[in-house]
Amino acid sequence: MISPVLQCGRFTLDLGQPLIMGILNVTPDSFSDGGNVSIPHAVERAHRMIEQGASMVDIGGESTRPGAEPVSLQAELDRVLPVLEALQESGVPLSVDTFKPDVMHHALRAGADMVNDIRGLREPGAIEVVASSHCGLCIMHMQGEPRTMQAAPHYDDVVNDVGQFLAERVQCLLQAGIAPARMVLDPGFGFGKTAGQNYTLLRHLKRMRVGGYPWLLGLSRKSMLGHVVGREPRDRLAASLAAALYGLEQGCHILRVHDVAETVDAVKIWQAIKDEPFV
Repeated sequence: MISPVLQCGRFTLDLGQPLIMGILNVTPDSFSDGGNVSIPHAVERAHRMIEQGASMVDIGGESTRPGAEPVSLQAELDRVLPVLEALQESGVPLSVDTFKPDVMHHALRAGADMVNDIRGLREPGAIEVVASSHCGLCIMHMQGEPRTMQAAPHYDDVVNDVGQFLAERVQCLLQAGIAPARMVLDPGFGFGKTAGQNYTLLRHLKRMRVGGYPWLLGLSRKSMLGHVVGREPRDRLAASLAAALYGLEQGCHILRVHDVAETVDAVKIWQAIKDEPFV
């Protein structure tokens, strides 16, 4: 059974309604919205997303787009920590998008409520850093690493392989004493997967359900959408909304998005069609 709540640092989030996670990239080279690493700009954007209805904000200081080059530990800390500290009183959980245990350590000390790790806490020391905290954890699947992950992704059965990987990571965290209510899973759309493999995963998300854990989906502006509609990332709003709503139909609980206001409106209509009694 899926826990009705997600324990997320200072917050307990109700999973009975879809949650919107706003993407806050503090990077010069994000595939979709990079280019401004100004701390005031990032803080202003975060507040705007919260006003638009974001349930949480995901702060990233290193691009993980296909082909991305790694950044140093200090550079990532210099980008993330000031934003994290400035948003402490924002009223929503603050997630840090990182795979580096040292960044996790400093971010948690600075008040992060969640760690969103594209490597699924596989880096040496990562589990130990988060185990003693109360932060939420997003465990994502990725084949390969950002610089080369799209070169030639291969699976025997992408749905089974991704599901098995996530199940194994969950067991590792449980063995470390991490409570199930702290975990949410991400299939990793676009991380070492062809367009066809991405759509197969999305289509069969219900079948892939891993131990009843909630899903967090990052579909916003992804190349899998551009593959179909032939538009650049900033022009993929309609495609992103369509994918998000299909994800909700497949059992998603958290949508990680760039376009918060539009996604909030789309989810409201989806809920009204499904649930709201009108007279």
